Amino acid sequence: MYRAPRIAPDQLRRRIEPPLPAQRPDPAWEPVEEQYEEHYEDESGDEYGDEPKPKRRWGRFLLKWLLLLTVWGSFAGIGALVWLAWNLPRPETALDATRRPSLTLEDRSGQIFATYGDIVGDSLRIADMPAFLPAAAVAVEDRRFYAHFGIDLIGIARAAWVNIKAGRLVQGGSTITQQVAKNLFLTSAKTLRRKVQEVLLTLWLEQHFSKQEILEIWLNRVYLGSGAWGVDAAARLYFGHSARDLSLWQAAVIAGLPQAPSRFSPRVNPGAAAARAREVLNAMAASGAITAELAEANINLIAFPPRPATAGWFADWAAERAEAVIPADSDAAIRTTLDLKMQAVVETRIAAMLDGPGAAANVGQVAVIVLDAATGAVRAMAGGKDYRSSPFNRAVAARRQPGSSFKPFIWLAALEAGAKPDDTVLDAPIKLGTWSPGNFDGKFRGTITLEDALAHSVNTASIRLLLQAGGPKAVAATARRLGITSSLPNNDTLALGTGEVSLLELAGAYCTFFNGGLKVLPRAIESVRTSKPVDLILPAPSRVIEPDQAAMMVRMLAAVVARGSGTAAALPGRFVAGKSGTTQDFKDAWFIGGIASGAGSMVIGVWMGNDDNTLMRNVTGGSLPARLFRDIAVEIAPK
Repeated sequence: MYRAPRIAPDQLRRRIEPPLPAQRPDPAWEPVEEQYEEHYEDESGDEYGDEPKPKRRWGRFLLKWLLLLTVWGSFAGIGALVWLAWNLPRPETALDATRRPSLTLEDRSGQIFATYGDIVGDSLRIADMPAFLPAAAVAVEDRRFYAHFGIDLIGIARAAWVNIKAGRLVQGGSTITQQVAKNLFLTSAKTLRRKVQEVLLTLWLEQHFSKQEILEIWLNRVYLGSGAWGVDAAARLYFGHSARDLSLWQAAVIAGLPQAPSRFSPRVNPGAAAARAREVLNAMAASGAITAELAEANINLIAFPPRPATAGWFADWAAERAEAVIPADSDAAIRTTLDLKMQAVVETRIAAMLDGPGAAANVGQVAVIVLDAATGAVRAMAGGKDYRSSPFNRAVAARRQPGSSFKPFIWLAALEAGAKPDDTVLDAPIKLGTWSPGNFDGKFRGTITLEDALAHSVNTASIRLLLQAGGPKAVAATARRLGITSSLPNNDTLALGTGEVSLLELAGAYCTFFNGGLKVLPRAIESVRTSKPVDLILPAPSRVIEPDQAAMMVRMLAAVVARGSGTAAALPGRFVAGKSGTTQDFKDAWFIGGIASGAGSMVIGVWMGNDDNTLMRNVTGGSLPARLFRDIAVEIAPK
């Protein structure tokens, strides 16, 4: 049997262990040594001949990376903060932020009925206000206002819990200081940058102002609906007096507005405003600002005056005209010609007409204008059925064919050519080329007086008088002299009112008949108050027809109401004169008339029709428009 040669232990060790560098034998041994180093291990897992290696120190490893992350995280956080605050406004200058110039419109008695731009009142110190006004604001907006450092962590947690339980956003956690920061310096954008900037500005405000000063800024700058900024502007707008004179329940109304200024505005929703005021009073009682008995007593006092008439069409028309007289970047208060009581009558009567007989006759829209005949001052204006659903002003901007309501200008042209009301004109068939117009009722009366021809709105007589007065050019010139500005056709159809005019210009031209022959321009402005001087020049009436001719026209227009096509407009014991007008297929129906009252003559113009020219059901100017004229006149024109 073959036996392997015996190897001494020291020789085996030399073959396994690598020699020291100085003792390393022939390089041919190195691969063998490496091989043994790979495969021979002792029980401890260490290779034969190696010194024990130190265990890895994981604590140092983690600490090193934690420090690195902290350093780099700090750099990233600082960079993010710089980016978020990059366009942060300068608080020192933002307290003097600019605003839009305000325009306040008052009716002829001084009652505010419309505002434009940003309305501000006096800047009040808290000492100038009733003590319960700032107390109401704190109670309902930020009960812990005097305890937190600008950000109410307890309030935020409470609001979050309430919202979680409700499953929707029902409560906010913003403090009054945060609201000042947001409203004065920032936009309403819901972004991370804006929120971080809000926090920074909030802390700045708390460092630079006292709590009372912050609350004072908030009370004078908070938005309170309908264009009002600050409690004094809101008090004047909603209650007609300064915030200095607010009662407790009125203060509660104003303090409740910031949550939803439009929804809780007394001018928009008096019921919601009252409900919100009750919440504020109860919050004041819960916070100890007032007693529960005082809160209950004031809850019973909450009452708002009836909502004023909308007057939206007039407000827009007046504001447009005010632009020409108000200095640039200047606040202004305009005393207008509007009479809110008359406006309310007009709006109420229109609603009743459209909901009743108008609906049955397919009348979709109604426009009404009320003018003072002597001055042209507009006392009431309705440009349609409902301003909120359609602000288009049909009394001013719409141009429709007036039909027979244009005929008085033809009769006036005939008078100026030498005719008299008792002179006669032929009512018989007439043919002009291929055109053979007839009368509305299909009848011919033969020879009749000019007065009777106008009273019964005879078409054939109108054409003959137009030709006798010099033709369409002469009649158009007469109409323009009285105030008609729209383009009129230069053909014989003008005798039947085929030109398109607005209700405002037609009613304004009729004023000339009822004021003795003076042309007046319909106007909206009586006076202007601004911080800069204003040269307001009111247009003066100018004579355009002789008084005796105006009197003859009024006599013939009175016959229309007394025994002609406008009898539905008559008022027993009152002098009423006017003219009806109806266009082909009942597309448009008009009645323009005047009534004498204790305050002078007034002209009321009525138009009915549909925006899409849908036909009404047998509505003539002498039917529903004349009835609406009467319903309005009986209330707005005292004897």
